[in-house]
Amino acid sequence: MSQGTLFIISAPSGAGKTTLVRELIESLDGIQVSVSHTTRARRRGEVDGVNYHFVEVASFEAMIERGEFFEYARVFDNYYGTSRPSVEAMLNAGQDVILEIDWQGARQVRQQMPDAVSIFILPPSRDELERRLASRGTDEHATIARRMRDAIGEMSHYDEYDYLVINDDFTTALRELQSLVISRRLSLDRVGKGHAPLLAALLSQAPGVE
Repeated sequence: MSQGTLFIISAPSGAGKTTLVRELIESLDGIQVSVSHTTRARRRGEVDGVNYHFVEVASFEAMIERGEFFEYARVFDNYYGTSRPSVEAMLNAGQDVILEIDWQGARQVRQQMPDAVSIFILPPSRDELERRLASRGTDEHATIARRMRDAIGEMSHYDEYDYLVINDDFTTALRELQSLVISRRLSLDRVGKGHAPLLAALLSQAPGVE
């Protein structure tokens, strides 16, 4: 069985990453999103092991000490991190894995997994990004302005990624993500390892043929 591929997908808030990733894993077999660990309290409707792995601070810090995270960060009073053993187990089972993380986490993961495929999702314009953030209807102007500043800071790191997807038309952006996953699955190193017996049989010399 060939090794799965690790895909890193980043985007500013409002670019549509969450919806695109959800549709991507529903449209293709053999790919799933890594579920992060966090120390924050579980919110109403959240399911442990689905939205996050909810753990105590002491447990999280023990995992840090054992080197069990590809990347982790402390945001305000809560930890968030990507479990190395969990991701490696899925990859070794031939599953493709998606990490939805920011540019800082992506940088940490790439240092440890240089073969990871990194994708950055961008909005079609700054005006459209602001419209999407404002359309939620729950945030004050100052909050939207802060999120726009954060988004611009995030987008400034687009050139650290392997691929860019512009989420102007959702269907087109989804098709481009699907194409990136499928093209990786057809790469020589992955197909060659996964179909070694077939290749050996195709290239073997028939009896009596010189």
